[in-house]
Amino acid sequence: MAARSFSFRQPLLALTRAIPRQVSWADPLVLIAVGALVWGLTHLAGEWTGPLRPRFEIDLSISALPKYTFFSLMRGFAAFGLSFFFTLLYGYTAAKNRAAERVLIPLLDILQSIPVLGFMPAVLLTLVALFPNSNVGLELASVILIFTGQVWNMTFSFYHSLRNIPPELAEAARLYRFGWWRTFRKLELPFSMVGLVWNGMMSMAGGWFFLAADEAMVLGDKDFRLPGVGAYMSVATDRGDAKAMVAAILAMITMIVVVDQLFWRPLVAWSEKFNVGDVAATEIPTSWVLDLLRKSGIIRAVREGVRSLRAERARPVREKPPDAERRAKWGSAVQALVFGACGLLAFWGAVRLIVLLSHVGQPMWHRIITASGLTLVRTSLAVALGTIWTVPVGVAIGRSPRLSRILQPIVQIAASFPAPMIFPLVLAAFGVLGVGLNYSSVILMMLGTQWYVLFNVIAGAMNIPHDLEEAATVFGFNRVQRWTRLYLPGIFPQLVTGWVTAAGGAWNASIISEYVHYKGVDHVAFGLGGLISQAASAGDFASLAAGVVVMALLVVGINRVLWKRMYALAEERYALSR
Repeated sequence: MAARSFSFRQPLLALTRAIPRQVSWADPLVLIAVGALVWGLTHLAGEWTGPLRPRFEIDLSISALPKYTFFSLMRGFAAFGLSFFFTLLYGYTAAKNRAAERVLIPLLDILQSIPVLGFMPAVLLTLVALFPNSNVGLELASVILIFTGQVWNMTFSFYHSLRNIPPELAEAARLYRFGWWRTFRKLELPFSMVGLVWNGMMSMAGGWFFLAADEAMVLGDKDFRLPGVGAYMSVATDRGDAKAMVAAILAMITMIVVVDQLFWRPLVAWSEKFNVGDVAATEIPTSWVLDLLRKSGIIRAVREGVRSLRAERARPVREKPPDAERRAKWGSAVQALVFGACGLLAFWGAVRLIVLLSHVGQPMWHRIITASGLTLVRTSLAVALGTIWTVPVGVAIGRSPRLSRILQPIVQIAASFPAPMIFPLVLAAFGVLGVGLNYSSVILMMLGTQWYVLFNVIAGAMNIPHDLEEAATVFGFNRVQRWTRLYLPGIFPQLVTGWVTAAGGAWNASIISEYVHYKGVDHVAFGLGGLISQAASAGDFASLAAGVVVMALLVVGINRVLWKRMYALAEERYALSR
């Protein structure tokens, strides 16, 4: 029998019936919010499609900040959407395809080890060349560079969540004959949701960390600036304008608070239902925005329309079942085509890189290798110092919904705030104490990387089943025994993920922690990050490439030697599903 035609009539009728009888006081607020968003996006589209300016002059007046802040926010959310899509595609493929995993996970190690300045020349120059008459190329370059600061910890979290799904849940999905899509939607994505939400917060914070570099892109004598709060802060810092610097800080704090209340708090409250532990006896996180949306008649009507649409599409249809063998062949062909294209692109890039590195002399190689040793020490100290306080605080927040409700907004503000904005203040404070950047750069790195550990520890603590904690109480565990036998083993898989992403983040942060420009003066600590920043500022692409290659090799080597073994230990001994 031929397949029946699909009609939108039923869902539309359900939608029109639902609206009149479900209007509530929350609906005007929803309409105002949607209207404001549409107006803002329209204004942003005009900025994107405007003519390309040789150099955008940043207006340091206070009245320009709201517009700049909105532009930066939209770039951050565009990068976050791209990061989320990449996370689902990349993490799922790596977790489900063993052959692809052997390529994708080492490649992920390499990609996360490349600093923002390593991506900047190729991304920026390519996109500007593709869109020579508009700002689209510059805007896309900024979004992609923010994406490179967001995506890696989300991908690692999703990948390891898929690897740690309890076998009994996977077996239940097989017994009920779930297809791959239903398994993904009903089991794999919900099981990963808590980690995705908390790592999503950290991803957004990671994107803000490099905001000034992403909006005030400099390559040699070329200055590509975009209207945004990051570029505003960069210009204010360069001119030493304290009033503008304080205004930018306040604008960032306001933006972060608004995003936390309107976006992250609803997501945290919503994601709590996916917690695999027994949470019936605990205080459930709440969100006034989520409550408002649930009361909105418009939202309920749209939900009913979507539900009717799904029901309409899900009706059984008598038709010839799809040819599984043909579909498998097409899938294999597409996979081979994608891998082949990526292989050719990688080969072309390798050839270009070798040509570029051939221009680097032996003295520079010796200088880069010596500097990398110093940066290795600084990054290790930054991660260690951050772990000391984030583990106890993260466990406390993760085990107590009351503390989570109180402290999560504070933590979110602190983590999301771009630490480079206060680098000049920290540098001045250490200068008063007589401590130079060679030592204070460790603290600067820690300011940006400690949150990776904290957010993963919080997610790990939230996933510890409450019945295990009740068992610890029954057996009379004291505080030390709770930590050594329950909390530390329970959070260990997520803690390793936090360490990996924090270490990679520390190496990335070295490019702006070892090279700080303030009031026209360059403060430089001898290290690999400082050398990379100096090479980018001078337009020395050969030295820049050499520094990036050495950094990538170091990070990948550490991941292979240390973190891979830690991951194996976490999966074999400390995974709750084992």
